[in-house]
Amino acid sequence: MKGAEIVLEVFKRESVELMFGYPGGAVIPLYDALHRADDAPRHIRTVHEQNAVHAADGYARATGKPGVCIATSGPGASNTITGLATAYMDSVPLVVLTGQVPTALLGKDSFQELDITGITFSITKHNYLVRDVNDLAEVLTEAFEVASSGRPGPVLVDIPKDIFLAETTPDWAALGQAAVKEAVKVNYSAEIQEALAMIESAKRPVILAGGGVKLSEATKELVAFAEKTQIPVINTLMGLGTIDRAHALSLGMVGMHGFKHVNLAASQSDLILAIGTRFSDRVVGKRGSFGKNASIIHIDLDPTEFGKNVQQSLSIRGDVKKILWDLLAVVPSSERADWLNHIQKLENKSSDRAHGFTPANILSAINKAVDPRATVVTDVGQHQMWAAQFWDFKESVNFITSGGLGTMGFGPGAAMGASMANPDQTTVLITGDGSFRMSASELLTIAKHDMPILIAVMNNRALGMVRQWQQLFQDERYAETTNDEDMSFEALAAVYKIPGATVDTLEELEAVLRERKWESGPFLMDLRIENTHNVYPIVPPGKPIDQLITE
Repeated sequence: MKGAEIVLEVFKRESVELMFGYPGGAVIPLYDALHRADDAPRHIRTVHEQNAVHAADGYARATGKPGVCIATSGPGASNTITGLATAYMDSVPLVVLTGQVPTALLGKDSFQELDITGITFSITKHNYLVRDVNDLAEVLTEAFEVASSGRPGPVLVDIPKDIFLAETTPDWAALGQAAVKEAVKVNYSAEIQEALAMIESAKRPVILAGGGVKLSEATKELVAFAEKTQIPVINTLMGLGTIDRAHALSLGMVGMHGFKHVNLAASQSDLILAIGTRFSDRVVGKRGSFGKNASIIHIDLDPTEFGKNVQQSLSIRGDVKKILWDLLAVVPSSERADWLNHIQKLENKSSDRAHGFTPANILSAINKAVDPRATVVTDVGQHQMWAAQFWDFKESVNFITSGGLGTMGFGPGAAMGASMANPDQTTVLITGDGSFRMSASELLTIAKHDMPILIAVMNNRALGMVRQWQQLFQDERYAETTNDEDMSFEALAAVYKIPGATVDTLEELEAVLRERKWESGPFLMDLRIENTHNVYPIVPPGKPIDQLITE
């Protein structure tokens, strides 16, 4: 059995149905095996390797299964770096295969040789260089296990070209037995009792729900716990979708662009029950100021997060879903009407949506037009924060965004992966003109596979988020943040035979949405908004989260 055939056999055993990639010299044997195999996974060729990784990322987030992609050696491998870092920061399980020069040429500065394992050491959960075909099946099987177990993350496997061509006979039975691993057993019964006492004595508690709640598939347990204890829920960016935005206990996003009442609730609380979150600087603001009047209980699978950014009173390590179940079994029902009424009075009424063609009204119109369970993907910039603020997320809705790294250009690839994961469901891509230009070439891939993606380009002819910072904190010195070249994204889409519309008013938008053209394939809307729209509230750099600029 050749190495390339071993790769496909491992894919089969790991139930890989779809992968993304771009061929090149070092991976020709693998693509040849793909071409000859009758039962190989479906392969989607992207325009660029970075977007292949983003697509695998979107697929993984939409399915919960490891995303798979392939790139060749040298520049093909180096093009995966931003995608790997994006997935690593957001704990997304990926298995990325890169080709490499033959083993005899390693270390000789050969054509398209690159030490990709050395380069990606700090942005992968683990990586491998396979030097012996006899190790290939075990390494690949372990790669899937590492990517998906514990705190998920990307794994890179670098395979020299001659390893794809070499032959061996793997011992699949022994490999299957070796791959079975027991989960780490953690006894936290004492911590549960301590947490119970802290929850019962708290007068102003909040739950801070992060992306770990989604990773643990614990949204139902989170909502049940919040309802039983009557503790309001605030979310990190990555935690959006863990509770229905319309739920009485759902306050919304906290942090740099959190609404006033959400940030004040966090600042005035006497207990913060933080679940599956890493206390990013975008959440906590000025170091040492977050929760200074509160006890903090931190529940997380990864013990390296305890005490890293915020000191907590109690840490509970384990699976979020199971810990919430255990807490639900012992915590008594509570009433906290005074605290909830107080938070309601804190709500900033000036955040109500103004009339006209504003980001809030645009997102509201799109939100109402699409299936409430549609997958929502964003790029990075002002549009990302507007989506976080104004989209009416449903419990367990797929919300896919680059939170930790903040990768502009992430959106099209991630939307492709999400769409291929759920081809019968609409995927909404909310992007900006700056971000979209970085990966707009993937319109070719979207069109080729007729993906039902509604692309909403918030086109303010500017790099809006950076421009906003220049306005507020750099005395309006707008250095290189205006896109003077006023291009038509509708015309660009037409080049790829994707229908679209240029929209300048709310009435035009509502008329376009009534036609529901995205249900039969991709559709692009060039939403021409003013570049004076800013994201408010905003917490200035170095300030606590209760010191917001609201307009």
